[in-house]
Amino acid sequence: MKVYIILPILFTLLIGTGFAQNTTTGDVEAFKQALEHDGFTVREGGLGYFDFMKLYDMGVLPSAYGNNPNIKYLVYLVPPASGHEVTGKISEIIKALGVTANVTPFWSLRPDEAVVFVGRTPPECRYLSIDQFLLDRTYGNETRWIFAPSCDTVNNLVIKTEGTPDGSPGNPYNQTTVVVSTADKGIDQHIRAAAQAAGYSDGIINTLVLPSAMLNMGVENNSDTFAVYIRPYLFADEQAGDDYIETKPATVFRITPNESTELDPYDMPELRVRGTGTTEFDLMDDLEELRIAILNKYSGSNATELPISQTIPIGNDAIQRGIDSYGPSNDACYLWSASQTVASPTPPFPDLSLYYDFLQDSPITLGNDANEFIIVYGVNHVATGKATYSNVALYGADGWNGVGTVTYVDFNGTAEEYLPNNPNAKYLYVYKIARNCEGNPHCYELPYGMGSYGIDLDQPLFITWRLYLEEATKTGPSYSEIVYDRAIKFDPKE
Repeated sequence: MKVYIILPILFTLLIGTGFAQNTTTGDVEAFKQALEHDGFTVREGGLGYFDFMKLYDMGVLPSAYGNNPNIKYLVYLVPPASGHEVTGKISEIIKALGVTANVTPFWSLRPDEAVVFVGRTPPECRYLSIDQFLLDRTYGNETRWIFAPSCDTVNNLVIKTEGTPDGSPGNPYNQTTVVVSTADKGIDQHIRAAAQAAGYSDGIINTLVLPSAMLNMGVENNSDTFAVYIRPYLFADEQAGDDYIETKPATVFRITPNESTELDPYDMPELRVRGTGTTEFDLMDDLEELRIAILNKYSGSNATELPISQTIPIGNDAIQRGIDSYGPSNDACYLWSASQTVASPTPPFPDLSLYYDFLQDSPITLGNDANEFIIVYGVNHVATGKATYSNVALYGADGWNGVGTVTYVDFNGTAEEYLPNNPNAKYLYVYKIARNCEGNPHCYELPYGMGSYGIDLDQPLFITWRLYLEEATKTGPSYSEIVYDRAIKFDPKE
């Protein structure tokens, strides 16, 4: 077996030929050539806009998989393994997304390979992550959809970019960065050396580890499948955000050694720990006061208080149990208006209504009667410091299609109407969900008659809450430290 060694003289020659023309942002072509000189095959992919709603509306996917309506997901498009073609359902997805290249959003990887992102990060937004998922796995003779992260994200609080070339987190937005996905330390070192030869500082290189001990690396039929998604939430400048989604200023490489190399697999990385010991529970009395005020205001209607629970398991729980976790981030908590957490083994590309029909046991629908509406309320987790971004989203229960959101930006000042003399009202919120808001500024009009982009009047629905990124821990809040959000369905009295 051959161990690759990049000679310093090679770097000098490469830089001297002018390949690394910009020592601040580096040179992508020089990076590629440095890797090829070091004995690697480098095949180029890119980024794609993975439009869950479009794919569901077109019938390519059987559901929208609980998409967050507040963002546009970007996904790595990676060349398939050597000798493999993109076929079946994946080719349908690629075609529907308008991609003609031989690339895939869902890929397997040899233990000595890497996938590398080189390019610009999105413009300023409230939350940004590059998140690596185990997408599906074979358990015995059964392939299951897992969609779970095994490790932490690279998020806006930890990402290394050219804005901080010393390697300390700093400016995460609209900056050059390099992100390496690999299971092997030696391959990572070679990639870092080649990047530096091309003018990229080692201080801007991030590694998303694929821990071999818990993953099935390889490109055979029973190997694990992976995906990497980029999630930018709430752009400060929506036009700049749209331009980034349109132009996708980055390259994605699949890097494969030409000869066998001695493996040096990564250990499981240490995870960032959720929780600070500080909770929101001092606000429970205020929240109960708010609840009573809401019920009193709408006492002329029938009130049904909806059950609230955690929506999905954390990634490593799902991997161990072989269940679907719907692409959660370690940076978030997820709640919903159902009485239990998702916990079902599902095949690839499942029809979710076949596996989660418990939502149909007591369906919630929303008609267009002026006296039929939903009130969502709770603690504003951004105001308390337990999150940097949060939202409420509305979904069709059959297709898990998210059609609209209300974010923490809309929460400010909404509880004072109900609790005018309570100084803690600033930490709470109240919002109405209706078919016709009749000029109410603190109301979201739920669309219908729009196919998958709406929820029809007789269609069951559910509500979710997302809480992202506690600044103190640089990861998701602890479920044990937050006060769960709430919802009440109001109907006209007979």
